[in-house]
Amino acid sequence: MKGAVKFVIITGLSGAGKSQAIKVFEDADYFCVDNLPPALLPKFAELCASGDTIQRAALVMDIRGGEFFKSLFDALAYLSYHEWPHEVLFLEASEEVLVRRFKETRRRHPLAGAGSIQDGIRREVEMLAEIKRRADKIINTTGLTPAQLKEEVQALFQKGEVGGKLQIRILSFGFKKGIPLDADFVFDCRFLANPHYVPELKPLTGTDARVRQFVFGDEASYHYLTMMQEMVEFVIPHCIREGKTQLVVAIGCTGGRHRSVAMAEALKEKLVLARQRVAVEHRHISEEV
Repeated sequence: MKGAVKFVIITGLSGAGKSQAIKVFEDADYFCVDNLPPALLPKFAELCASGDTIQRAALVMDIRGGEFFKSLFDALAYLSYHEWPHEVLFLEASEEVLVRRFKETRRRHPLAGAGSIQDGIRREVEMLAEIKRRADKIINTTGLTPAQLKEEVQALFQKGEVGGKLQIRILSFGFKKGIPLDADFVFDCRFLANPHYVPELKPLTGTDARVRQFVFGDEASYHYLTMMQEMVEFVIPHCIREGKTQLVVAIGCTGGRHRSVAMAEALKEKLVLARQRVAVEHRHISEEV
C-alpha cells in the first residue's frame, strides 16, 4: 500500500443533515461516497491506499444500509488495525425538528414501517446510541440553517487547511470574444501597454517571460495587480460567510493572449503565496494572432 488515506465517516439520524454535510467535504476536494455499506469499507480503503490519487475520503454510512450497517464497528476496527486515520462525525437533531423535516419533504422515515415518523426516529435513536457514544465529533443541527451547518463542519474538519474554504478560479480572456458568463469579478487590462504591437512579442503569449517583462515594465501594471489582490482578498471572508465555495475572477484584454494572461499568472502567484486555493485558466490564449 502506498500511503494512508484520511477517512471521515459521516453517520447519524435520518433527516439530521448528512447529505448537506457531505457536500461540504466534496467542496473541500474530499472523495465522497454516499450510503456506502460498511462491509465494503475495508476493500474501499485498500483501493484508495493502493494509489496516490485519493488522500481524503468522506463516506456517509447510516441505517439505509439495513443489515449491512451492523458491520460498521468491524469496519472501523479494520481501519484502526491498519492505522488508517479516521474520524466519525455524528449528526443529530431534536425529534420535533426531525418530524418537521420529514413532513416538509414528504418523505417517510426509513424505520417507520407501518408506524409513525416518531416511531421510526425513536427506533433509530436506540439503534445508533453506541455509534454516537463512540463518535469523535457530534453536531446537533436542531437550530442550524444549511449555511450554519456548513460553518460547523468547516470549523471542525478544515481549520488550518490551505484555502480549505474557497476555491479561486482566475480566467484570462479576450473582450472581443465576450466576457465570461461565470465571472464574479471582471478586471480590464486594455489600458496597459500592449505587446501585440511589438513585432517580436506578438507571436508569444503572456506566459512567456519576455511578455511578462514588457507588461510589468509599466509601473501601472504593478499598481493594478496590487489593487486586484487587495480586492480579491477583501471579498474572500465575505464570500465564505455567504456560503460560496468558488470565486471566479476574470481578467481581460483585447485578444486574451498577452496582458490578461500575464496579469492572471501574476495574480495567481500572489494568492498562492497568501495560502489561497487558486486555479488559472486562459480561455483565449490559443486564438490566432
